[in-house]
Amino acid sequence: MSAMRVEGIILYAALGAGLVTGLVGIVESGAKDVFLEATRPDFQKIPIGVLGFRDTGLPDRLGERMSEVLRADLRRSQIFSVADLPTLGIKVNDVNGAEPALFKQAADSGVGVLVWGHLFTREADLVLDGYVHDGGREEGAVGKRYVGATPVLRLMAHRLADELVYRYTGEPGIARTKIAFVSEQRGSRELYVMDYDGDAPKQVTADGFLNLMPKWSPDRRYLVFTAYRTRSKQDIDMIELASGKRWTLVSLPGLNITPAFSPDGSLLAFATSQDGNSEIYTLDTRTKSVQRLTSHAAGDLSPSWSPTGRELAFTSDRGGGPQIYVMSADGSNVRRLTFEGDYNAAPAWSPRGNWIAHVCRTAERQYKLCVITPDGQKRVQITSGPGIDDSPSWSPDGRHLVFSSTGEGASHIYMINSDGTERERLSSGGTHHTSPSWSPA
Repeated sequence: MSAMRVEGIILYAALGAGLVTGLVGIVESGAKDVFLEATRPDFQKIPIGVLGFRDTGLPDRLGERMSEVLRADLRRSQIFSVADLPTLGIKVNDVNGAEPALFKQAADSGVGVLVWGHLFTREADLVLDGYVHDGGREEGAVGKRYVGATPVLRLMAHRLADELVYRYTGEPGIARTKIAFVSEQRGSRELYVMDYDGDAPKQVTADGFLNLMPKWSPDRRYLVFTAYRTRSKQDIDMIELASGKRWTLVSLPGLNITPAFSPDGSLLAFATSQDGNSEIYTLDTRTKSVQRLTSHAAGDLSPSWSPTGRELAFTSDRGGGPQIYVMSADGSNVRRLTFEGDYNAAPAWSPRGNWIAHVCRTAERQYKLCVITPDGQKRVQITSGPGIDDSPSWSPDGRHLVFSSTGEGASHIYMINSDGTERERLSSGGTHHTSPSWSPA
């Protein structure tokens, strides 16, 4: 919040208090029910229109850029259906205030929510006054003011989108989340972090060798990852993103790979070959004590926590080929989850707890993404096409996945809806982008 601060609520209304009361009623009357319905295939998205953002006297098409980012955020949310207002005969980009006739025209066209705003400068700051009108009400609109330096234009749009998602679902939006990933640059593989939509990638490590498999801490302050000291020695390190300060958490003999924090951050699950083959352990992040969870002649790796922290999904070849297994957080109650196909690996448990995404090999010997329910009763393949799809990671709202794919030749990072629709490439440039990890909200 240091780069941008919320100055307060602006009431832009002839009868402002009454309108605010009405909108609060919408938010509180059934937000959780709305969210639960939004996870169903037959959920009816909320029609919304972006009227535009006045930017009189400002350079670089700031108002147009704000509209573009906001529309994309609202579309990706899966909560809203973003209307093409000009095709409905509704003017955009020149809204000066509450216009009852325009609001009624939109409502008559089936667009229940309108968003617009005003961008201007105040001393060294960029100011956004953003407004929302709901349901064709003629008495006015509610809005917020955001203030910050010009480079945070996209952050302002993301924040406005997230607040709209929260208003109608009671759940945080994902527009301000980040994605960590591995990028090959000049022969080395380093960690990067970018915005959830692929914008503004920033390099995190610069070792000149190999840093792989990043995962976020629950508070978003740290990344934990596998760092190659030599080709035969890998440790698990943690880096603080704000300061760049770095620690080695696990340096057991052999290979130490696939780290993952528990939902409360108290434990770090990982795989190590110190026992000869790969086994799964946990590290207590406070006491630094380790506990072995698996003990099998086969290889066990890639632990993924359930959202409750009571169970772990992992990959094991104890059945002859890589399959997904589930166990209690203390290593007991091991059960095989996947049976369809001869290769299932890299599990990622949904934050809603209802699906486990993983890499599956099809009958055509293609590596794609599948999702399976934790009871194993339902399994769905969600990607198709050329190339290898790998490393699934869930968005914090459970509605999207990010993954790497060689479908266009070089490996890139992609986003896809959890039902397999709206695949979108996020990464660009470089030669090899892999191992994406979506941050918490």
